[in-house]
Amino acid sequence: MPWDRNQMAERAAAELEDGFYVNLGIGIPTLVSNYVPADYDITLQSENGMLGMGPFPTDDEVDADLINAGKQTVTELDRTSYFSSSTSFAMIRGGHINLSILGAMEVSETGDLANWMIPGRLVKGMGGAMDLVAGVQRIVVLMDHANKAGESKLLKKCSLPLTGQAVVDRIITNLGVFDVVEGGLKVVELAPEVTMDEVREKTEAALVG
Repeated sequence: MPWDRNQMAERAAAELEDGFYVNLGIGIPTLVSNYVPADYDITLQSENGMLGMGPFPTDDEVDADLINAGKQTVTELDRTSYFSSSTSFAMIRGGHINLSILGAMEVSETGDLANWMIPGRLVKGMGGAMDLVAGVQRIVVLMDHANKAGESKLLKKCSLPLTGQAVVDRIITNLGVFDVVEGGLKVVELAPEVTMDEVREKTEAALVG
């Protein structure tokens, strides 16, 4: 059966390596912080100027001044540091972040990413999305395989405004794990009881290998 969102986040946590500096996008990716291996030294970075975010707070730990880039309250660690957003983006643009796990509305078979706007809908702005896909060493997308209408989000070509071209390395959905390779998407792993026939039926992008 397909993974639920927590299982997707747990699978995405397997992309972490000890010592990594990691940026988590809003939505499902924020759940990845709940599955960081206890013996790993992972430093979470936020575009709004926080390095070393702790876990989400309990009700009695909530501090409205401590938020991530998605405006969710977080906690700090003994080693947490704070700085301006310009310094934060210098870290990102300078290639100092090892991995970013982002949500998406669409991903193409060539690794194009659309994750920041739907034309006609009010958006607050681009945020750090373009900087992340341009500056971070590895980009993993974590999203549902299909939209609410049941239409594939893994496409031959994105229909929405792009965040970046050919920037996605790996896609993790509720159906499985897919790598962007020459000629399309390679199936790396399937969720339990999910079949290749089901994946083919629900995927517009070319599947190879």
